[in-house]
Amino acid sequence: MLRSKLLLAASVALAFAVWGVMVQSSRSQPPAAPVTEVHPPADQSYVGYKACMACHLKQTMAWKKTKHFTEAFAKLPAKYQADPSCLACHSTGYGAATGYKDASTETLAGTTCEACHGPASAHVAAAKPFISAKPTPEQTEKIKGTIYKVMPNNVCIRCHADQGHKAHPAYDK
Repeated sequence: MLRSKLLLAASVALAFAVWGVMVQSSRSQPPAAPVTEVHPPADQSYVGYKACMACHLKQTMAWKKTKHFTEAFAKLPAKYQADPSCLACHSTGYGAATGYKDASTETLAGTTCEACHGPASAHVAAAKPFISAKPTPEQTEKIKGTIYKVMPNNVCIRCHADQGHKAHPAYDK
């Protein structure tokens, strides 16, 4: 009985000690840096990955090694390359006025930059004056404010479920 009371007292003391450390730690933390909100203009249009590549060559070359570039559209059986239920995930901006339509919009085939970052016309326009001149930090922030780092509402989950690709509807190749 005495042993149980000692164990209980030690547990309570340990819990208070941990709680005290946590409270003190949270008080000594510097305030979080303000988050710059991004509000890309709603009236943007899709421009295709080649427009992004003009400034983001390194990122584009890394993306070109991923399945989003190599397989998302190319491995889609030809008879499904015009199927709206497939194009929603296997192309960029399908259904939007300036999104993927057919072979005439080949820079939007597959999962391109704008599938994750949203339409980039305003971003391209904002960055264009700096193709040959480096922007100031303030100008850089303004340019970044014209496009999403990652679109809201967990855009990835639209096509991917859990950690793997969601099951495709049955189709013959």
